[in-house]
Amino acid sequence: MPKLLHPEDIRARCKRQFAREHLTWLGGRAGSDETQTIALGAPTQNEAAAEPEVVRAWAAAWSAWESSRQPGAVTWETRQWPRLGTQRLPASLVISSLDDIATLADQAGRWQRAAARHHLLSKVCVWLPGRPAPQRLFDALADYSDTDFERLLSLMSWLSEHPASGLQLRQLPVVGLDTKWVEQRRGLIIDLLQCRPSQAGDEPGRDLHALLGLAKQPTRIRLRLLGDDLRHQVGGLSDIEAPVDELAAMPIAPRLTFVVENLESGLALPAVPGAVALMKLGHAVNLLRLLPWLRASRVVVWGDVDTHGFAILDRVRSVLPQTESMLMDRDTLLGHQALWVEELKPYVGPHLEQLSQTERVVFDGLAGNVWGVGVRLEQERLPWPVVLSALASL
Repeated sequence: MPKLLHPEDIRARCKRQFAREHLTWLGGRAGSDETQTIALGAPTQNEAAAEPEVVRAWAAAWSAWESSRQPGAVTWETRQWPRLGTQRLPASLVISSLDDIATLADQAGRWQRAAARHHLLSKVCVWLPGRPAPQRLFDALADYSDTDFERLLSLMSWLSEHPASGLQLRQLPVVGLDTKWVEQRRGLIIDLLQCRPSQAGDEPGRDLHALLGLAKQPTRIRLRLLGDDLRHQVGGLSDIEAPVDELAAMPIAPRLTFVVENLESGLALPAVPGAVALMKLGHAVNLLRLLPWLRASRVVVWGDVDTHGFAILDRVRSVLPQTESMLMDRDTLLGHQALWVEELKPYVGPHLEQLSQTERVVFDGLAGNVWGVGVRLEQERLPWPVVLSALASL
């Protein structure tokens, strides 16, 4: 017998459809009709005669569905069968709205709340209609308290009128809004604003302050002054984090500069006269070009022995051509195999033009999985005596 669809089959189908399509509905067709006719099955006379209880239970289930006023309209057809006589059987279920699909998917309350709130939000975020909504937005609209939704609506309304206020985040004149509330909903707010038409042709990406039109936050760099001679020049400070333009104005001239990928490794470095350590810049190392006192310094990059470590080294050398590397060689890598971990997402960016021949051999070996898939030696896993020996050799 061909499959006869029961009410539970329809509910399961609607749950799958809702999960697959609700974001598109919210973005473009909220409140519109979504009429669909679902065939429930069509047993023949022989099939009904062979399994009469199955067919009888199936028809009774749809009769009960109709009596209980469930969403959707059941259409019936009358069969004239020579052996079984006249039979009235369910033929199809007509579902006429998105609300009905949501109800059958056990999502009626969330869907109706999300759709109503999306309508209100679209009045101030005029770019929203016609776009599939991010899941994060749907969940917020469906599940936020009335208070939180009003705050979100008020924030977006104010921003639509003041897209480039230049204020600080805590200065936004929105009732009930505070920086903690915004930070906790950073991803949602970025999702909402990222697809807004640019006001000045710029591309703020996922920079929250840029998207909010707020005062630009200064880029900060953290460094350590490893020598007492340098500390004396800045009032005895040794561990400094400050905006890059303020660091650029420091009256220092380090003879040796370490660029250290890992913060903890940089904090552990011993005293070295005339030396500084710049820490945890990652791929933002091109900021080093803004520090004029680095141009005459010997620069040593100590990073992870993985593909991203060499990409960072390449970037440093592109702005500071005198750059060397430390503990990023083949012997260091192969001599500490027991400490290897896996690099889950290897570097896939532009070709690295600034590596030396020996560095290129290691990078190509890592990228080509010569020594294993995703080989990575993190700098902080190296035995400290090995690090001290490398420092001494400098």
